[in-house]
Amino acid sequence: MLVVGELINTSRKHIREAVEAKDAAYIQRIAKEQVEAGADYLDINCGTRVFDEEETMAWLVNTVREVVQLPLCIDSPNPKALAVGLEFASSGQSMVNSISAEKERFESVLPLVQKYKTKVVALCMDDKGIPETAEDRLRVADKLISDLLAEGILQDDIYLDPLIKPLGVNNQYGVEVLDSVRSIHLKYPKIHFVCGLSNISFGLPERKLLNRAFMVMNIAVGMDAFILDPLDQSIMSMFGAARALAGQDEYCMEYITGVRAGRIKA
Repeated sequence: MLVVGELINTSRKHIREAVEAKDAAYIQRIAKEQVEAGADYLDINCGTRVFDEEETMAWLVNTVREVVQLPLCIDSPNPKALAVGLEFASSGQSMVNSISAEKERFESVLPLVQKYKTKVVALCMDDKGIPETAEDRLRVADKLISDLLAEGILQDDIYLDPLIKPLGVNNQYGVEVLDSVRSIHLKYPKIHFVCGLSNISFGLPERKLLNRAFMVMNIAVGMDAFILDPLDQSIMSMFGAARALAGQDEYCMEYITGVRAGRIKA
């Protein structure tokens, strides 16, 4: 199971200000803190920098690389920015965030996944948009998985994102995701799942409570990677406990180690 640290993202006020000031020390501190908190990957996203995204991506990746050797998740809707990030993200197996079943995006991102032999976040959407039901998600997943495998991408490198929508808009959106992960996992047991967890709580009060509960429910149906804030000790503690309960932690050793180190607390 993977935790992808989400904090180096220019949509966040302090990261945006650090990028504008070229404050490398701040970016590096956030990177190191996420590693120390238990992140397995660090997401690098500067998609808000529309006019200089490629330059900013290069600066961010190189800045992080000076202090952290964790693999990076290069995150952008812009294939050119993805290419720049992957060029400099040399440590470990990188992750691309993201590809989809949209024809243009699939064809523009696939060569990067193949060239750099990355893991890839595969969004459950096609040219018709985001699916509305679990059945529609399975249909899109069938095509995405089939096309990626046909192009030589390993099952173990595919992380399907069912695309979480805000619960405050429709009280069935959480159930739809759970049903989608459960049904796709049954059909493709070797395919991984990832999600941006905080989307579920957008616009609602006490968001962290909803995020924690939804994470546990997703782990129970097969979700095995999350893009989240690893500096939130409560959610990381819940992650460690749920992982042990889901049979993903042999002899509960990682849970025990986390408790002894003070990372996991009730």
